[in-house]
Amino acid sequence: MAKTEIRVTGFGGQGVILCGYLIGKSAAINAGKHATLNQSFGPEARGSACSATVIVDDDRILYPYLTKPDILISMSQEAYTKFEPELKNDGLLLVDEDLVKDAKARDKIKMYKVPATRIAEDLGRKIVLNIVMLGFFTAIAQIVDKDAVRKTVESSVPKGTEELNLKAFDKGYESGMEQLKEKKK
Repeated sequence: MAKTEIRVTGFGGQGVILCGYLIGKSAAINAGKHATLNQSFGPEARGSACSATVIVDDDRILYPYLTKPDILISMSQEAYTKFEPELKNDGLLLVDEDLVKDAKARDKIKMYKVPATRIAEDLGRKIVLNIVMLGFFTAIAQIVDKDAVRKTVESSVPKGTEELNLKAFDKGYESGMEQLKEKKK
């Protein structure tokens, strides 16, 4: 696998940083790869722009900052508008279709949409939309094996929330796999 640069975006309170952390932890701890994580967010606790950047590679990572993301995960319109121009022309764009209304694929970008907020609400807790997006990302990007990410989710979420988070992950993953099958037709 070549080096993959990933940017996870949204607003504070959506679990953007946790989503990035889980991608990196899954790669490094449960898949034997190398990973880095950087994060940025506004001074507000909730509601401001938020971003986590993750680099995953089979080899050591000598420069831990993104140069041009291969993958953009966007969980808010503001984040999409701000970070989409940085995405590589042949990149992968994953959006929460409930919160990013005007996403457009340019150049050779492959775009996939998931109703992550709706799925999380159907599960009874809107707060797990980041885990829905993580499952969706895992299916579409295929950088880290599903079982490795599931194991990371189970061991990383607060005690007592494991079942809900694993359901959220599975729903996102199933949505991603369905879309991959549809695109192959």
